[in-house]
Amino acid sequence: MINFEEEIERFKPSLEVEAVSDAIVKSDLTDMADIMMEIMKEIKREQ
Repeated sequence: MINFEEEIERFKPSLEVEAVSDAIVKSDLTDMADIMMEIMKEIKREQ
């Protein structure tokens, strides 16, 4: 059975949309486009 008092104590509100957007923008994430650009640069250097 669910102990609602315990669940409420552990509850952490999620970030608002703006806060999530800011957190994502501030983090340095490498995506596939970044990886492909690095591979293309390496290929050009080797030629």
